[in-house]
Amino acid sequence: MRRTMLFVPGNSPAMLLNADIHGADALIFDLEDAVTPAEKDAARVLVRKAVQALGYSGCEIIIRINPLDSAYIKQDIDAMVPLRPALFMPTKVASAEEVKQISAMVAAAEIAYGIASGSIGLIPLLETAAGIEHAYEIARSDPRVKAIFLGAEDLTSDLQAIRSKQGDEILYARGRVVIAARAAGIDAYDTPFTDVNDEEGLEKDARFARSLGFSGKAVISPRHVTAVNVVFSPSQIEIEYARQVMAAIEEGERLGKGAVSLNGKMVDKPIVDRARRVLDAARALGLGGIEDA
Repeated sequence: MRRTMLFVPGNSPAMLLNADIHGADALIFDLEDAVTPAEKDAARVLVRKAVQALGYSGCEIIIRINPLDSAYIKQDIDAMVPLRPALFMPTKVASAEEVKQISAMVAAAEIAYGIASGSIGLIPLLETAAGIEHAYEIARSDPRVKAIFLGAEDLTSDLQAIRSKQGDEILYARGRVVIAARAAGIDAYDTPFTDVNDEEGLEKDARFARSLGFSGKAVISPRHVTAVNVVFSPSQIEIEYARQVMAAIEEGERLGKGAVSLNGKMVDKPIVDRARRVLDAARALGLGGIEDA
């Protein structure tokens, strides 16, 4: 599960050193916006040495690479493929064709380094109007695409919109990304909440993202990891209700009932599917004693 994906600047030795102590499910080592052009080469070396030396056990490794139209993307891919990251995060992706070109570059690097074809996935970052408009085509463009991710800061700049904590200006984009991802059978990840000091606002924003159907949320501060993990984990109430749903279904099947109710409400397929997802998540996280269920 990727409840939280923590951005880690690729040019910060201190943040790289301690990146895996905060409880994030995934680490995004950033070679793009966090790194000035003069530091690109040094950041690649630093990230490569950090991953090789530290391992970051327990955290999925994602590398945010520079855009396809930049002078840096091939160097990013060639330098990072030997690390066998779980995912590359290409930035400012605007079309399915761009994803295919990036996938081909990754494939060539996998061959060059003797790595099994298709080992490294992609999580395209959608942060332009064109990217949102083509979200579904991007989501299903290539087998490497495992998820799509909304980047609101660049998007609102591209839209000439005013960025706010409330996020009304990105509501359409959030919905479009979730629908595109689910239609393509992959995950969707929400943009970071950028006010490091507003913990109440962070929790509200994360809960809203979860209510829309996002799989998890990126964070730019280690201080945000715990709160987002809690929001995107099943609560004990949700776990208990899911167990009751499954027990009711099993009892109905035992009695040969075609319809089952729980607390006066019909239990239909969407409710059962939701309950299964809750229990699967709880089992993966070791919550609620589900491993014994």
